[in-house]
Amino acid sequence: MKEATEEPLHSVDFDKPFHLFVDASQPTVSSAMTQIGDGKHLPIAFSSTKLNDTQKKWAIIEKEAFAELVALRKYRHWLFCGLTVSYCDHNPLSYLTQSAPKSAKLMRWALALQEYSILFKYHPVTRMW
Repeated sequence: MKEATEEPLHSVDFDKPFHLFVDASQPTVSSAMTQIGDGKHLPIAFSSTKLNDTQKKWAIIEKEAFAELVALRKYRHWLFCGLTVSYCDHNPLSYLTQSAPKSAKLMRWALALQEYSILFKYHPVTRMW
């Protein structure tokens, strides 16, 4: 991630799909929005949100789903009209919109995700750039 902070952010190209990399940890949820250019992911924006004490006690799938929602809401105006590919290192999140979640919270969040054209992909923790 050090390289991402040393390079400038790139301009948005609305003709290309957006790529979101989301992750959750104990204290925060974070995201990086990119687009493909020159054969690699070019950074457009970064965000992070600190979890409160209640959120820190959530199950990992809830934290990862929350990270997804925070990122989608943050970049809503850019992502609303086009395809978004979302990468997460938590594989069960990719099934959130394909099956009925067990908890009411995840069900509400799955319904909130339906307004976006989003494709979930599993991405193991590796370097992005």
